[in-house]
Amino acid sequence: MTVRLRTAQTVLIALLALCSLASARDLDQDEALKLRQQGIILPLEQLLEDALGRYPGATLLEAELEEKHDRYEYEVELLTPAGVVREIKLDASNGALLKDEEDD
Repeated sequence: MTVRLRTAQTVLIALLALCSLASARDLDQDEALKLRQQGIILPLEQLLEDALGRYPGATLLEAELEEKHDRYEYEVELLTPAGVVREIKLDASNGALLKDEEDD
């Protein structure tokens, strides 16, 4: 009986992890433009300026707009002058910093 309970718990944990991964959705440029025109998100250029200001001399590698947990987030990857890749997440509606960490 305890083996079945452990197996069920393991399956439940795996399903919850999968659901949390599936909750993030990349938005295309048409969706981003529509959200920007509606005033729901800030312009990417404004938030890129803030992100690049954190690491002077950094190079933009990638920027994506995602919908995650009912919130719009910009995920920005920068290459610093020291050769370190930083992953920065910003709330697209207000520019708040959500995450800034070294990317793997």
